[in-house]
Amino acid sequence: MWRLSCFCSPHYRLHMISITLPDGSQRQFENPVSVYDVAASIGAGLAKATLAGKVDGQLVDAGTVIANDASLEIVTEKSPEALDILRHSTAHLLAQAVQRLFPGAQVTIGPVIDNGFYYDFAYERPFTPEDLPLIEDEMRKIVKESQPVSRSVKSRDEAVNFFRGLGENYKAEIIESIPANEELSLYTQGEFTDLCRGPHVPNTDKLRAFKLMKVAGAYWRGDSNNAMLSRIYGTAWLNDKDLKAYLTQLEEAEKRDHRKIAKAQDLFHIQEEGPGLVFWHPKGWSIWQVVEQHMRGVYRKSGYQEVRCPQILDVSLWKRSGHWDNYQDNMFFTESEKRTYAVKPMNCPGHVQVFNSGLHSYRDLPIRYGEFGACHRNEPSGALHGILRVRGFTQDDGHIFCTEAQVEDEVRAFHKQALDVYKTFGFSDIQIKIALRPDSRLGDDATWDRAEDALRDALRSAGVEWEELPGEGAFYGPKIEYHLKDAIGRTWQLGTMQVDFMMPARLGAEYINEQSQRVHPVMLHRAIVGSMERFIGILIEHHAGVFPTWLAPIQAVALNITDAQGEFVRDVAARLGDLGIRADVDDRNEKIGFKIREHTLQRVPYLLVAGDREREQGLISVRTRSGEDLGTMTPEAFAERVKAEYGV
Repeated sequence: MWRLSCFCSPHYRLHMISITLPDGSQRQFENPVSVYDVAASIGAGLAKATLAGKVDGQLVDAGTVIANDASLEIVTEKSPEALDILRHSTAHLLAQAVQRLFPGAQVTIGPVIDNGFYYDFAYERPFTPEDLPLIEDEMRKIVKESQPVSRSVKSRDEAVNFFRGLGENYKAEIIESIPANEELSLYTQGEFTDLCRGPHVPNTDKLRAFKLMKVAGAYWRGDSNNAMLSRIYGTAWLNDKDLKAYLTQLEEAEKRDHRKIAKAQDLFHIQEEGPGLVFWHPKGWSIWQVVEQHMRGVYRKSGYQEVRCPQILDVSLWKRSGHWDNYQDNMFFTESEKRTYAVKPMNCPGHVQVFNSGLHSYRDLPIRYGEFGACHRNEPSGALHGILRVRGFTQDDGHIFCTEAQVEDEVRAFHKQALDVYKTFGFSDIQIKIALRPDSRLGDDATWDRAEDALRDALRSAGVEWEELPGEGAFYGPKIEYHLKDAIGRTWQLGTMQVDFMMPARLGAEYINEQSQRVHPVMLHRAIVGSMERFIGILIEHHAGVFPTWLAPIQAVALNITDAQGEFVRDVAARLGDLGIRADVDDRNEKIGFKIREHTLQRVPYLLVAGDREREQGLISVRTRSGEDLGTMTPEAFAERVKAEYGV
């Protein structure tokens, strides 16, 4: 299994081969040597643990032969690359098991995704959830068979003929789209062979902690005009402990599903006539308003002026901004009087028009505009998910027009502001990342260098560590991303800060500098919560519907024990409303125990109970949703207690 590939030249050097290890030590070999052999020379334990290698920084199979001096890092389960290798190898394990159980099933693609993998199959019938346990059992049999995984290389045409010969027409079609001069790597385990760049584990016995999760339909090459395939999703982990933890997280996530909680608490709904568009109910809109007003206060304190821009604008503006060339597939369009308009997917071109409406001096900068701007994007229907992925959304959007010298201060101030907001909403574990230039973008490399370095310098000056994400920036500029970890360990990307040297110039934004010259400002695109819809969905799941009192749509409900207290509890609710407390009343002719249980299930923070004694004394008996008895107090004293609890 180790004679399969050669790293470097086909003519082996006649002198000793020097392998430099990560600790700087060197090992000498008389002959070409595989990654596995190097590991074995260090120790039997390391050899057993070897999954792959990194030769001169390039990830390769354990069987790759090194013929020249090189640096080598042995990849084991402790390496950051291990999980992707295991998941990719498990996808092949899945495909092999499917073809054993369902002869004639054709494989198509099987990529690694977040937390796992999937594989698409063409078969005479769709696969069902009932098929998954059988497939999973077969996968475990293959693991026990300890099948060596080998790599071979073929030309494109050889690979096409090979897969055609196996009846794998979909795979052959994929390969036919690859340039003819490319050599392709194939991986074989037992009777199964598939096209893949690799690397893969050296043996199927390395694959132990996995589970098949669900089946779904998927069009061949994502085109609804093509055949429908069966997609099987799975997850794979380094060990059973990690797998169990992930499955437990999924169970908890199921309990926290924002769609279920929204239905139980009557927050919002989505219906077929408006896919990806949200119908907010009174309680859900109350949460929205609390979030929006809080953010509005944050921005006001930070010197933002609130603006409002049109929902549709002539496509000529979107062509000038660069959206037409780089984003039109994600946009909705409409026509009127022989003119084509685009429904705005972003707020930035509108804010530039506000800036352009007057003449500005360098003394006016920075100018900060904010808008809770409604946007629409043509997301694929299959990608929609409750209010976490929608077509119509509102951003807490802002744009700063400033000089290049002001960028660092603005980014640093925004960073502090964002962290404060996340803390307020209950998030403390935050990762900072910089998304760098994508393949499809505006501007030249020099401009992108300036923009990316500006973000790095700002974060460095704030004492922040960050991770870089090559290729994930917006088409007009790089961006800082804020990734928040929720109560059950999931990570969500929320806020962004983007440096844009391009759009102001494309849309004619100018100010008068100190030399009385017209120059283009730098434009900073920023948002803290991002999409309001998505943020509220995250809040619902983070808090499992048990909102802190200041966020709760109903903060207190007044309950009468008998009809005799009906007028009193209605008056209590009205007085609390006048005092700024979101209070409701439940004066139904139901037993008090029934009403308490019902509102506890609705996660109302406080239940205010009144019998004859409380009515006579003008008091309310206060009970929390957790069952804690806080005694009796006046409505005014209760209101003060709630306001003191806010702390925001």
